[in-house]
Amino acid sequence: MSSSAPPEASATSVSKSNGGGGAGLDRGVLAVAAVVVLGAIMSILDVTVVNVAIRDLSVEFNAPLSQIQWIATGYTLALATVIPVTGWAASRFGTKRLYMVSIGLFVIGSGLAGMAWSAESLIAFRVLQGLGGGMIMPAGMTILTQKAGPQRVGQVMSVVGIPMLLGPISGPILGGWLVDDVSWRWIFYINVPIGIVALFMSWRILDKDTPRTGEKLDLLGLLLLSPGLASLIYGLATGAEQGAFDSAKVIGFTAVGAVLVIGFVVRALRAEVPLIDLRLFARRSVAAASGTMVLFNLAFFGAMLLMPLFYQVVRGESAFHTGLLLIPQGVGAMVTMPIGGKLVDKIGPGRIVLGGLVLVIAGMAGFATQVGADTSGFALGGALFVMGLGMGLTMMPTMSAAMQTLEHDEVPRASTGLNIIQQVAGSIGTAFMSVLLTTQLQDRLGGGAEGGIGAAANVPPEAAALILPKIADAFGATFWWATGLIVLAFIPALFLSRSKPEAAVNVMPMH
Repeated sequence: MSSSAPPEASATSVSKSNGGGGAGLDRGVLAVAAVVVLGAIMSILDVTVVNVAIRDLSVEFNAPLSQIQWIATGYTLALATVIPVTGWAASRFGTKRLYMVSIGLFVIGSGLAGMAWSAESLIAFRVLQGLGGGMIMPAGMTILTQKAGPQRVGQVMSVVGIPMLLGPISGPILGGWLVDDVSWRWIFYINVPIGIVALFMSWRILDKDTPRTGEKLDLLGLLLLSPGLASLIYGLATGAEQGAFDSAKVIGFTAVGAVLVIGFVVRALRAEVPLIDLRLFARRSVAAASGTMVLFNLAFFGAMLLMPLFYQVVRGESAFHTGLLLIPQGVGAMVTMPIGGKLVDKIGPGRIVLGGLVLVIAGMAGFATQVGADTSGFALGGALFVMGLGMGLTMMPTMSAAMQTLEHDEVPRASTGLNIIQQVAGSIGTAFMSVLLTTQLQDRLGGGAEGGIGAAANVPPEAAALILPKIADAFGATFWWATGLIVLAFIPALFLSRSKPEAAVNVMPMH
């Protein structure tokens, strides 16, 4: 790398001249951050909005809950298919072009999903949404990380974390209101104007691309990883839907997916220019962050999918009121995430993440203890608030721990790899928690729990008084499993750096 940086890279040298993480984010970085946050809000908000609407969509299309759940799973499958190619595409075509194409696909998919006429058509259009949505976050993170430089990654990640705050707060509320009072179609149409604004801002604000025309695509790696991830997630999701993993279909897809992913790992470690440079994960900081991220996402995102269902099934809340009841978690994260970002740049991510995990465990355990058909709403809200405090000190600081040690040209592929880890761990966590809940329901309700989560969502009114306490107990036991997984995340988190990042001398301009 050259030691002289052009004017547009001057923002990245501020951290060095100011001697550490205390350097703030200048106007140029904040403008780019606004563009990235707008796109990220659109994609993350969509996930939380749709989760709240699942049961209503089941009624709208007269489809079983097990089929409607593929509205979420199909989106995830599309993410798994497209994310692996993001790192190569960012280098080959430029991050600005990639970011705008991903937003464009997401907007088109959103508009079509709003016009869906059946469950099958809606699932298909959600897949199109996922093809765009899968590239938004890794491309946006690459743009922002390269623009800010390593010593301000903590602050930058706290900015990227804004949509992760707004999603849990506004997504369920917005989705509940639209479903209850407007139309389910608007949970998708709402993305269209946001996406148009994001496209215009991207065109106006982001730096011109300088694509590397010689960048070769690791086609064999892509043919192994994309189908492998899709097959693995499909197998796990189907097992969760059926409440068992012993069918030939589930075993077949899961096994094929695992073999293809293992084949990709072997390929990536030997290839000169792999699709994703797995050698980066041999570094202590990246490996520790990845391990922490896997265990945290397994537990947290699996549990988060079940919480709206708990409020709607056990507590009898509407979609809108469920959104309101989930607000404390987002508020807690809003309090700590900006603080965590600044502290990461000053003292390193290790201590911050460990403190965050303690709070998440306390909140999750408190929720598991308090779960009940007639538990105080204030007690549950307090547990969610503590959980949110921990989330703000865990999620983005963990990502910062990995990104701080990377050079400019390593960021796109590392960002892709980390996003794959997040998506796969989240998908496996969702399937795992669904199976756990199904098992807990069967233990307490016997044959009445056949059909898993779908059965829990369709409790007859005349039986509610007798079985809702048992269903609440099943949810509580499942949340205890999630708590245990987060405890395990302490092990890799102990190896995260506990010192501030070194100054970046040779930061290149953004592609």
